Amino acid sequence: TRLDCLDVTDVERIGSGLAELDRVLGGGLVPGSVILIGGDPGIGKSTLLLSAAARISATRRACYVTGEESLDQIGLRAERLSVGEAPVGLLAETSVESIIGRLETEPPAVLIIDSIQTLYSEHLESAPGSVSQLRECAAQLVRFAKNRSVATVLVGHVTKEGTLAGPRVLEHMVDTVLYFQSDLGSRFRIIRAVKNRFGAANELGFFVMSEQGFNEVKNPSAIFLARRTQAVPGSTTLVTRESTRPLLVEVQALVDQNTGTHPRRVAQGLDTQRLGLLLAVLHRHCGIAIGDSDVFANVVGGLKITETASDLPVTLALLSSFRERALPAELVAFGEIGLTGEIRPVPFGEER
Repeated sequence: TRLDCLDVTDVERIGSGLAELDRVLGGGLVPGSVILIGGDPGIGKSTLLLSAAARISATRRACYVTGEESLDQIGLRAERLSVGEAPVGLLAETSVESIIGRLETEPPAVLIIDSIQTLYSEHLESAPGSVSQLRECAAQLVRFAKNRSVATVLVGHVTKEGTLAGPRVLEHMVDTVLYFQSDLGSRFRIIRAVKNRFGAANELGFFVMSEQGFNEVKNPSAIFLARRTQAVPGSTTLVTRESTRPLLVEVQALVDQNTGTHPRRVAQGLDTQRLGLLLAVLHRHCGIAIGDSDVFANVVGGLKITETASDLPVTLALLSSFRERALPAELVAFGEIGLTGEIRPVPFGEER
């Protein structure tokens, strides 16, 4: 087929009914696409997807396949989410051939598999969850999704390190990889796209957990900013652009006298090695020796900042704590600090 003869104008995305989820996906579910979503146990993957399936079922056929829970458990969760009346097709099955066989005659618009680790193929003798089973089951579901234009969501387990369990080839086979993350004990949940063939990678979506399921956070900066009445030492505001929208985030630092032999370096949500680099630059080019003190840095709200734009606000917060002088509450900073002591520009300055 010639490239100039393709007609891509009729590709219509399927809205999930959750604007933050659609944002992370790049505007909604693309028919025929395969999405892999991973997260810690109990973080709310099944709750989020059942809620999305119920909203989709109002206009299109949605099927929820469960290999981990009974249909009664799904029903109880639906009652708690107040979506028990939604016409979502349910299937409790773990054989991938049986699932595809049941759906072949009348394929749904959206298919949710919870989870890929529980499925097995009858062509292989290894146990469900093994590398060969994961690869074969995913391959069959990807083939089915592409041939029948079914938007498919696969739930994946994660390892202790927080990465998706199973072979890395699983991430290459799918179109989109999402991570469902949360700070320990927090009600807030963050969905991050680490791979997306139909939208921006590293896009973020924010939710807050309630008794009725997930509610979208329209203004995420409100989560990450302080609500104190007066400025305090060791705190400043970073405007980060980890996704397609800028976010205001509070960066905190604490410089304390070291009582042991080795000064500690602790960074929550930041790169610890980068923190050591900034302390060396402060000492060499500014004559400020904090190296023999205990140094702690934190990004409020559990967000992980990977970009170098955090260098300047972290350095300002360190100095503020060291001098015990508060920075102005309305100050916002972003910028990279080089090894020669200069402040360098970062991408998307105008948007920030």
